[in-house]
Amino acid sequence: MTSRKPDEPLARNSRLRLVRPRSLATARRAVTTRRTRPAPRPPEGTPPRAELARQARHVLADAVRIARWAAVEGGARTAPRTGPGAVPPQERAAAALDLTPGQVRAGWDRARLAGLVELHGDTARPGWRLHAWDRDDSAVLRGWVALFDAWSLVHPAPEGVAPGAVAEVVEAVPQVLSLLQLSQGPVPVPALLDLLGQRVEELRGERCEVPVPERAPEAPVEAGTAGLPALLDWALEGLAAVGALTLDPGADERHATLTPLGNWAVWVKLEQICVAAQSPAGNIEQSAEDMLRGCARLTPGPARDEYRAWLAARTLSSAVAELLAVARGEDALLRGLAFEALRVVGAPAEAEVRATVAEPPLRPYALLWLAEYEGADPDDAQEVLTREEATWLWVDTAAAVADHGESALLVRHLDSAVQGTVPALLDEVRAVGHPRTVQVLVALAAAHPDPALAKAVRRAAFQVHTGGA
Repeated sequence: MTSRKPDEPLARNSRLRLVRPRSLATARRAVTTRRTRPAPRPPEGTPPRAELARQARHVLADAVRIARWAAVEGGARTAPRTGPGAVPPQERAAAALDLTPGQVRAGWDRARLAGLVELHGDTARPGWRLHAWDRDDSAVLRGWVALFDAWSLVHPAPEGVAPGAVAEVVEAVPQVLSLLQLSQGPVPVPALLDLLGQRVEELRGERCEVPVPERAPEAPVEAGTAGLPALLDWALEGLAAVGALTLDPGADERHATLTPLGNWAVWVKLEQICVAAQSPAGNIEQSAEDMLRGCARLTPGPARDEYRAWLAARTLSSAVAELLAVARGEDALLRGLAFEALRVVGAPAEAEVRATVAEPPLRPYALLWLAEYEGADPDDAQEVLTREEATWLWVDTAAAVADHGESALLVRHLDSAVQGTVPALLDEVRAVGHPRTVQVLVALAAAHPDPALAKAVRRAAFQVHTGGA
């Protein structure tokens, strides 16, 4: 494999090509065919999940207050109102919540990145995590992990630093976090700087595949790491801002220490585990939402049996209405599972499903359901979707995997995109306007092992984030 020349179009880099595109039907099954294995035990001394969730709620307290204020407002408009006497939403929120405008901006940013609010055009709506915030520790921890993954978007990078240098540090930070996690205590910042410099040099060496001519003896050799101290400070402050670590001035030199939340999150990333799903026991007596959650970890065959048993205990009209109500919710996993259950219903659900074609969030799911109902093969049904609808469905499915699946599943989901290259996918994902775009791209960048691809995805997430601010 050869390295990309500076002036070579990004799409021609073979590492950014999507290999063996798979059907959207396969992508739909990515969530429901997750492999099951015993979850590893967290390191000794890790606080209970309830305590970790309490700490995460504390970190995101202002973000939750702002998100709830927006919900009470009936959907806060992100665009400024016009006309005499109009008060911008940031100022109204600051006055209502007794916060400064700067605190409101920071909290709003965190609420978006943690999935507490979702943008629909110029209107913000509460995300599904906000609804579950007080009763679901798993939703809280996943929201905080989403913020942890997006730490580089929370804290602005130093001015005057080349974007490439910033990207190198973001890519090298996981190794710094691993050292902090293994140390199980304070680590001097100079030691972290040494490790960061080594890792940056390794990354540069891995990407430099063309032999470099030897320099003349009189030519000075630049270390190329002169700006790393400032960038390390930026990274540590950004991670401290999201509650992942603390910085202690110390008597002689500064020290960094992972918080219990940060230590747990790094362990989770290293182990690549996901939160255990609810038990499927007793699904027949549950609501549609709880039934679908209980079936989330089942393979398609047993899940269909559960759907049939649940449907048999209800009138079909009420069951279809309840499933569609869940599909209209904020949880993308439940949206996909609701339409899987509607496939078991079959003909009695046709009229209701056909009516949802007019609802943009449900339209791709409804079109696929109708195509399969009319005899199309599931692997060919996606041909009824426009390119924009297919891209919207890809992002929605990726949101489901990011919220409920393992990192490896999110990486594999990339192969199901209809676009032939990552740059083409990113361009269309940015244009489609899905409310979870930033969170999906941040999660994909954090999960993908290919540095070039992760860098491109991270850049796209930043562009979407800043463009929607």
